[in-house]
Amino acid sequence: MSKQLIIEPSGQQLSVFDDETLLDAAMREGFNMPYGCKNGSCGACKGKVLQGEVSHGDHSETALTHAEMEKGMALFCCAKPISDSVSIECREIAATKDIQIKTLPTRIEKIDKVSHDVAILTLKLPSTEKLAFLAGQYIDIHTKTGKKRSFSIANAPHQEGFIELHIRHVPGGEFSGYVWETMKEREIFRFTGPLGSFFLREDSDKPIILLATGTGFAPIKGIVEHALKNNIQREIVLYWGCRSLEDLYLPHIPSQWQQQHPNISFIPVLSEPKVQDQWQGRTGLVHEAVMADFSSLKHYQVYACGAPVMVEAAFKHFVSRGLPEEEFFSDAFFSSKDLK
Repeated sequence: MSKQLIIEPSGQQLSVFDDETLLDAAMREGFNMPYGCKNGSCGACKGKVLQGEVSHGDHSETALTHAEMEKGMALFCCAKPISDSVSIECREIAATKDIQIKTLPTRIEKIDKVSHDVAILTLKLPSTEKLAFLAGQYIDIHTKTGKKRSFSIANAPHQEGFIELHIRHVPGGEFSGYVWETMKEREIFRFTGPLGSFFLREDSDKPIILLATGTGFAPIKGIVEHALKNNIQREIVLYWGCRSLEDLYLPHIPSQWQQQHPNISFIPVLSEPKVQDQWQGRTGLVHEAVMADFSSLKHYQVYACGAPVMVEAAFKHFVSRGLPEEEFFSDAFFSSKDLK
């Protein structure tokens, strides 16, 4: 038996079927909620329950705390209605409204191991299919064992016919281990996408701070390449945090952006530089570098992608510096071990 979901402020009403989450129902009906991981880990779909009761499902404590639940907040990717009718507050993301989510075959065109633990995969799309996506979104790869693994698209939409993924070799990681040790060019996989609501909001003229750790650089790369293609002149400051110099796996690309475009600045930050790195640049945690450079973030937009601990810390500290909560956009990267 279905239950009723009312989405404010639009007033849209739709049915939630048995065992569907609020996000499942909204996506089925074509209502484009903000979301990221779809498994209660990132908090991108967090919103307020105005009326009715929901079960919260399994989720990360950091994505939704007990205090937030008591205030009526929920993660729409995990929440299921208990009462016959539930009313929530959620604004639709208009930019993703006309983008179709597809499941397509893809061929591994190239495997390029660009560092000691990062491989760049180039996926060839079927010549008969065009994949419309927003720079920064992600896809789910269907693995040979029937599981799904999420990876951000690292190229921009105007670069047609292929998808670029940056995959870190995670010790004990089933799929990343396969990529690193077994995968061969010309193998066929299936994927579903594009997914997620991490993309550049082009209806704003605010200056932009981009924050990445590790392979969180992948969607940031797509976003910047899209901005350059479309001649977006907003100030862009990119902070890329890694442990040591060898983890900064494509430093020449953002360095080139900075050299060729006066509106772009690139600030690499190493948290544990090695002696042999002879590092003369910034050190410490990447969000702290932003705090050191900006006394106020009141007039900025921030896009953060990478480790959950970085995303959480950045949000908390940046809001304390005046950043409006609605101007913080994030995509937290979780390894397969985090999601078990």
